[in-house]
Amino acid sequence: MFTGIVEELGEVVSVDSRGDSSLFRLRGPLVTEGAKHGDSIAVNGVCLTVVETADGEFTADVMAESLKRSSLGALVPGSRVNLERPMALGGRLGGHLVQGHVDGTGTILERVPGEHWEIVKIALPAALRRYVVDKGSITVDGISLTVVEAGRDFFTVSLIPTTLQLTTLGVKRVGDPVNLEVDVLAKYVERLLADGAVRGTGEPVA
Repeated sequence: MFTGIVEELGEVVSVDSRGDSSLFRLRGPLVTEGAKHGDSIAVNGVCLTVVETADGEFTADVMAESLKRSSLGALVPGSRVNLERPMALGGRLGGHLVQGHVDGTGTILERVPGEHWEIVKIALPAALRRYVVDKGSITVDGISLTVVEAGRDFFTVSLIPTTLQLTTLGVKRVGDPVNLEVDVLAKYVERLLADGAVRGTGEPVA
């Protein structure tokens, strides 16, 4: 489980395509400190498993499903990526509960700079619309953000200088894809309500 608070702006070193999967090598001296085989690291919001580490770099296998459902398939050597280690039990939850399971991708539609911040408008897939609300939480490329406006086919977020300086959203341009993960609590509530409706009761399901 992650929090959506990016620890490090890393870099893709190499991508080894293997047909139905790819082996990524990524540079991230901070997140690889103490990391070992089998540990998890979120890369642009996608939870990946560490294969090996060496000299501030780590490798991770990315399966076809992850390549299809996320923007990782568009990464090339030199691409910058947001990196985060899992939250330690008892640690501070600085963002919100993030699983590292991408629900879909959006596209940056517009960037409107302000004096001390920037408003970014992102296309919202129809399948995710019902989970996104004004002032709710959403994860964009692994970054925990608050929704400013939830439109029918878009949403906006306001980025502070720290986010612009320390994450990929500081360099992404209009037309670039981003990974989206909606608040998992909304999905659980939807499923529980649907089960109750099917059973015709408002009682808790055992």
